[in-house]
Amino acid sequence: MNLRRFCLLLLPLLLLLASGLGLGCFSETNDDLTIVALLRGTSAAAPVTDLHLYFHGYTALWSRLYVAFAGVPWYALTLYTLLYAATVLTFLVLERLLRPRVLLGQVLIFLVLFFAVAWLEHGFWFNYVRVPVLLAGAGVLFAAQRAPTRWALALGLVAFGLAWLIRPSAAVLGLAAAAPGAWWLAHRQAIPVVVGATGWAVLGALWLHLTWSPQEVTFRRLDVLKSNINDFQLAHPQPRTAPDSLALMEVQHWMLSDSTLVNEPFFARAAPFNAAHFLQHTAPIKLAVLLQQLGRNYFPVLVALLVVAYQVGRLPQAVPKREFWLVQAGFVTLLLLLGIGLKLPPRLALPLLDFWLLGGLIYLWQREEGLGQSLLSISVVLLLTAVPYGYKTWHRRTLLRQEQYANEALRRQILSPAGAPPLVVSDAVELTYKSSSPFADPALGRPVRVLSLMGWQTLDPSQAAWRQHLTGSRDFTLALQRLATRRTVRWMLTPAGAALLNQHLLRAHSDGKPLVQLLLKPLPASGLYGVQEYVAEVK
Repeated sequence: MNLRRFCLLLLPLLLLLASGLGLGCFSETNDDLTIVALLRGTSAAAPVTDLHLYFHGYTALWSRLYVAFAGVPWYALTLYTLLYAATVLTFLVLERLLRPRVLLGQVLIFLVLFFAVAWLEHGFWFNYVRVPVLLAGAGVLFAAQRAPTRWALALGLVAFGLAWLIRPSAAVLGLAAAAPGAWWLAHRQAIPVVVGATGWAVLGALWLHLTWSPQEVTFRRLDVLKSNINDFQLAHPQPRTAPDSLALMEVQHWMLSDSTLVNEPFFARAAPFNAAHFLQHTAPIKLAVLLQQLGRNYFPVLVALLVVAYQVGRLPQAVPKREFWLVQAGFVTLLLLLGIGLKLPPRLALPLLDFWLLGGLIYLWQREEGLGQSLLSISVVLLLTAVPYGYKTWHRRTLLRQEQYANEALRRQILSPAGAPPLVVSDAVELTYKSSSPFADPALGRPVRVLSLMGWQTLDPSQAAWRQHLTGSRDFTLALQRLATRRTVRWMLTPAGAALLNQHLLRAHSDGKPLVQLLLKPLPASGLYGVQEYVAEVK
């Protein structure tokens, strides 16, 4: 192995390790530890072997590994390994662009600067969605750059396939974001990898469509419908009955377990899409938030994109530039469509900006004669913006560390053993997962099982099986009523969650069922989320 290849394999590892050891690793959302809790069987009847919508194949492997070697953070190790692979592939693409016109030392300096301002967040502020976008896009660029080499094509398709299995829609987004760069690297020779990845996505979607059970199809639909309210603000809720009002409050609190209230007819009836309301009220607010977040969080990449555009504009008139400007317009449109029509959280925003910048660099450096001037200009911009960006990252690290400590302290309080075997019923556990390390144990090493009342996972089929395992009934309300008679169950709730559950149980009483109410224990409330212990009373 020559020095260049060794450096390009070692440098990403050193940078990721330096980021993790120096800044730490934090979860952008509560998604990652929620998934780990399911895989470990902390919040399910048994380790979950199928997450249905995501991690096809991975889930079955991880659940078995957690049973055999519970102390190893298999989930985080796998995803960070794939993040490392995506980083290596990206660095290899950039190095080949610069070789042999630039010395190895200059290449390494540029790669360090690129990582510091355009890549560091992926490992530092982690979410699993980042990995399939980055891995799919990097695999496509790598294969296109080395076309028509068969081993590179195979590697690119394997990278896309591994990304697709994590989350299909994210992998397709990575493919779309990398497609312009792939075309500029190889033109028609890039077609096999793009067509191969597209074929994989189409056949995979067909396979899912044909193999999903009716229960999984319902899960998929409800997952989208609740996102239209909670995530995308596409729906304009207008409940007209008391049950619909209660269902809406439960959806907004992410309490999605009761299929008698939260179902497809409810969404169609009480939360329709109102185009006029969305365009007049919601879209302007989302646009303002989008522009503010992009400018505040990713100013180094945006400035680098402007420098690339300026350098492209200075290329000789004989160099056609129409393709470049069309792609710039395409990326702007994509970001606006996602940010306004859906949402553009950091886990999607930076990967898309990365491939936008990579595409611009590919276009510029494929056509520039000397390359030295543009490389120097972009490197200087990255270096100058790295200073304020470094301060911003350190400030974010301080805030995330504080939130992590507070959340873990609250989780210890919630998960304190309450009996044998201990069972905690809570709408707050998932709240404490945010900002935790992806390598952490959701249960903090405690032999506690959790029946979660909030979160997207309450729609997962495993939760109905969990209620049946605990109480003999899959019905959400009946399961709560039966748990209310057990003194070994600990009810740790937020005030909003307790009030909502009491409304829910009062409605069940009006249908002739026993009245169960949750009464506050005379204990001081937690400072975070106001979580307190409640006692279930059957009247």
